[in-house]
Amino acid sequence: MTWLTALKNRFSKEKNARDDLLQNLRDAQREGVIDLDALMMIEGVFQVSEMRVRDIMVPRSQIVVVQEDLGVEEMLAIVAKSGHSRLPVVDESLDEVVGILLAKDLTHYSDEKSRASFELKDILRPAVFVPESKRLNVLLKDFRESRNHMAMVIDEYSGVAGLVTIEDVLEQIVGEIDDEHDAADVTNIRLSGFQRYSVRGLTPLDEFNQYFDSKLTHEKFETIAGLVTFKLGHVPDRGEEVTIDRFHFKIISANSRRINNMQVSLISDEDKDFTVAEEDSTNLDENAELRHSTASINEK
Repeated sequence: MTWLTALKNRFSKEKNARDDLLQNLRDAQREGVIDLDALMMIEGVFQVSEMRVRDIMVPRSQIVVVQEDLGVEEMLAIVAKSGHSRLPVVDESLDEVVGILLAKDLTHYSDEKSRASFELKDILRPAVFVPESKRLNVLLKDFRESRNHMAMVIDEYSGVAGLVTIEDVLEQIVGEIDDEHDAADVTNIRLSGFQRYSVRGLTPLDEFNQYFDSKLTHEKFETIAGLVTFKLGHVPDRGEEVTIDRFHFKIISANSRRINNMQVSLISDEDKDFTVAEEDSTNLDENAELRHSTASINEK
């Protein structure tokens, strides 16, 4: 046995052991040994160890920043409008992050006298940078040890690709954490790359269709997660994929009850034709194999 085979067998056994454990926990939930919330959090913990920062980050296009040369009043206005407690501070562009501003630090400059002595460098916190490929369980450990709650996400060219917070990570374990600002502004669909989007499972089909100018419908389901689940024929695990019309769905986060987040990619007409041709080829191969097997049985 080669070292590669041994390594492959080891990971295969670990995955089987994990799947068996999860199945036992689901059986325990059905028998009332543990409640549903506990099961969903345990499933979330397992998923966090597999997910990467790119799966949950706020994309570059949706980051709210503060310019380094702004005054206190202007900064307070941006903080109030955004509702965020932490904001990146940049120089001339988003790729030049000079630090992180905490909204609470601005409260010390509430009158004219204090504002006259304002120096941004006195309250600016150092920015933390992490790669898109970093695993969420490692990031969560780093957050806890460093007591940071936000990190800038960089791509392979060292440009800012997005940002991620400790809340984003925890939501993968305990579910959505809504505060007063979230209640007023929930973003179900976010652009995350070229023709690639991050979509919440609870997104209504009407909202999905309006955003993409599509006509996906189903008489029994009102959300995009319901339609995807119906298409697959079961509640999917993380990583499962399916194509519906001109959309390719990849499950980013899910538990035994529902889909939480998906990555949706737009399929061009050329890609769609290739996919259909590939499926037809697969069906032909399967039919040929079936005819061969039937012939062999008849000969016997």
